[in-house]
Amino acid sequence: MKKPFEVIAIIGKPRDQQAIQTHRELFNWLTGEGFSVFIDDRLKEILDDIDPKHFASLVELGKSADLAIVVGGDGNMLGAARVLSRFDISVIGVNRGNLGFLTDLDPEDFQTALKEVLEGNYIEEQRFLLEAEVHRHGQVKSHNAALNEAVLHPGQIAHMIEFEVYIDESFAFSQRSDGLIVSTPTGSTAYSLSGGGPILSPSLDAISLVPMFPHTLSSRPIVVDGNRRIKLLVSPDNRGTQEVSCDGQISLPVSPGDEVHIYKSPNGLKLIHPKDYSYYHVLRNKLGWSSKLF
Repeated sequence: MKKPFEVIAIIGKPRDQQAIQTHRELFNWLTGEGFSVFIDDRLKEILDDIDPKHFASLVELGKSADLAIVVGGDGNMLGAARVLSRFDISVIGVNRGNLGFLTDLDPEDFQTALKEVLEGNYIEEQRFLLEAEVHRHGQVKSHNAALNEAVLHPGQIAHMIEFEVYIDESFAFSQRSDGLIVSTPTGSTAYSLSGGGPILSPSLDAISLVPMFPHTLSSRPIVVDGNRRIKLLVSPDNRGTQEVSCDGQISLPVSPGDEVHIYKSPNGLKLIHPKDYSYYHVLRNKLGWSSKLF
């Protein structure tokens, strides 16, 4: 019987020696199980004991691999997702970070759960991304994708900006605040949550808009249909340069008078989990919610 995954990619820039060891253990175990294994070429110098023929770029891995195993925290998963979402590849995470909302596998005992996944026993989810574009004088000046959120904010700390929010070209509201978090359901447990935004079930087709320190008590988060197109018209009276931050990793410069367009990406992330995965267990565990009474 054909295996669900034949070619496997190991991705994720390690931050410490333990994470490096996890990469080695994964590579040795997978090759021992008979899989064709390739590694993110950004790790070539770190993993210099592995034959160079097993390294490839992230784009090449996306084109050729069936499964990507991302080692690290959610930050590594976010960086990989923005690239891998363009390809037909499944993604699973080994948690070597702190919170690990997106990385399920225990680095100390990944073999049992991963073996089940490799045999086809897993849960699959489709997570959508956002596209963020900065428009200036009718032209797209810069753009990028975000799995968690796209955030309009000032280039300097604690500096209020003014902007108008349109939803499908219909004016919604104007605001004076430190910015706006536009979040996917995946990102609802990230920066958006810290800003007082709602937790959205990952299966929802919805986008949340969360004001950052608004200069009015009536301003509240709003959730809109995922197919709506968000336009932020930045006031020409703002001072200095603003930014749109994608997943806190990519920054797009925004000038006074620019428009920021944010909408659902045509690409999606095929995220897989072990069979015993429960989103609500993850929430209880990561957010410290109470367990059952009896």
